[in-house]
Amino acid sequence: MSTHHQHHNINEKNLRISIILNLGITVAEVVGGLVANSLSLLSDALHNLSDGLALLMAYIAHKFSKKDATHSKTFGYKRVEILSAFLNSVILVGVSIYLFVEAVERFFNPEPINGIVMLSVALVGLIANLVSVIILQKDSKFNLNIKAAYLHLIGDTLSSVAVIAGGLLIYFYDIFWVDPLVTVLIGVYILKQAYSILKETIDILMQGTPKKLDLEQIKNQIEAIEQVHNIHHVHTWALNENEIHFEAHVDLKKDLKISDTDELLEKIDNLLYDNFGIGHVTLQFEHNACREKELVKNQQKST
Repeated sequence: MSTHHQHHNINEKNLRISIILNLGITVAEVVGGLVANSLSLLSDALHNLSDGLALLMAYIAHKFSKKDATHSKTFGYKRVEILSAFLNSVILVGVSIYLFVEAVERFFNPEPINGIVMLSVALVGLIANLVSVIILQKDSKFNLNIKAAYLHLIGDTLSSVAVIAGGLLIYFYDIFWVDPLVTVLIGVYILKQAYSILKETIDILMQGTPKKLDLEQIKNQIEAIEQVHNIHHVHTWALNENEIHFEAHVDLKKDLKISDTDELLEKIDNLLYDNFGIGHVTLQFEHNACREKELVKNQQKST
């Protein structure tokens, strides 16, 4: 087995600042929403609360992911980040459903709203969200869990703009139905982002083949090596969004000693890392050992 390590250090200070900002916004918007009687402000507060919790979970998961592997957890705790991202997305779906139900009720039973309070609190929320988006932008490109929280924040920034627009219409024109309309728009956006993260996290948790990998292309490149007859029984999966594992049986043209396969192992390992970004490679060298030579093994057949 050969291993290349790829790491990106998360800026924990920025993460802590974002957590404090979002939980602070939540308190301000809950108070403001109750005073203004604004459902969209309360929905934005709920969204901010989910953001704050998402960021907090991302922070805790990041801390856990750095723990060493043990006899009972041989992969360590790296997948905690994926579990956290999955849970964050499920929470977002629940939040969206709640917002839709409340918005429908308001459409049929509109209530007067204090537009100036709604507008003022939404402006504070917008500024705080923008700060969080800016300081987490870099880390969101390297960590799926941070990306999930970052998308929450993007959604909150947009929803704050929508709430501000609604506050202006309510303050100047008394158009109260815009409040549940903004709520529905926020909910739709949340669902869209949640679906994207859910799909990606489920694929990783199900140990699906990473989308960027083409197994046929990998097969062709490895079998182009002089000593290799074919590769079969391939398994490849992502431990998290950055760490890809690959294992396979390598059928050799000649019966080689174990010591003679070291150079070949290094050659295949470098090929997989340089061309496909695969950092963890486990190979079983053999010579006419398996009866079935399928690229992906049918579990109902035996070797």
